[in-house]
Amino acid sequence: MSAQNGNTAILLMHCPDQTGLVAAVTDFLHKNNGNIISLDQYVDREAMRFFMRVEWELEGFAIPEEKIDDYFGTLVGQKFGMEWQLHFTSRRPRMAIFVSKMSHCLYDILQRCISGEWPADILMIISNHENLRYIAERFEIPFEVFSINTENKAEQEQKQIELLHSLDVDFIVLARYMQILSDDFVAAFPNRIINIHHSFLPAFKGAKPYHSAYNRGVKVIGATSHYVTADLDEGPIIEQDVRRISHKDSVKDLIRIGKDLEKVVLARAIWLEIQHKILPYKNKTVVFD
Repeated sequence: MSAQNGNTAILLMHCPDQTGLVAAVTDFLHKNNGNIISLDQYVDREAMRFFMRVEWELEGFAIPEEKIDDYFGTLVGQKFGMEWQLHFTSRRPRMAIFVSKMSHCLYDILQRCISGEWPADILMIISNHENLRYIAERFEIPFEVFSINTENKAEQEQKQIELLHSLDVDFIVLARYMQILSDDFVAAFPNRIINIHHSFLPAFKGAKPYHSAYNRGVKVIGATSHYVTADLDEGPIIEQDVRRISHKDSVKDLIRIGKDLEKVVLARAIWLEIQHKILPYKNKTVVFD
């Protein structure tokens, strides 16, 4: 967890595994009077790749915030061939939510943000239908409808991209948004779009996956949250969970249980994003404790 008082900085990094990595990072922070409050590391032995998340207090740190990225890159990052991200806890993450007609995930996200459980701001709710506008109005959040069909998809998505950039959105949540995003849209927000779907996809695709699962007599259902990539439902997985069921459960039971799982799994993924604890690499993620 972040320090309760004052601003902290978080570095997420990965690079080829080699000696001296932890020492180089901690020495950089120590020499500049940085008090480390959290450090987690992992080495993928097959890929020979080093991953690390470190958080430190900025009070008394010798390097000004606006110069930390340059200093770290020059003194550490470039030397070891690192790719890194720098975040400050003083900046509240800014999200946009995409929805269609189902409201269960949207309500859960709104409750967690507005109650203060999540230190994040919802800048906009975007939909391809008018159905959920009343929820946005109830919570006084801007709501924008972009009706999309095959003829206007590219034009409408470009308008969405421009709107999201104007709002300086950090990440996007697809809260049961029933519209496939184009490759161009996904490319505009790499590893910044979080989706939720049934974990028994792709085995049970289509509009009624719970009905298909019921007809097959499945014993486990679940949900998966992942980053969106150009490959449909194949992006890096962030969080998953399952629930055992039996022959006694009806389609309505599966839908009810599934909705609960979707809310919880999506919420966990968003929380990890807000805390800057996810480090994507190729088609996987390293999720730090």
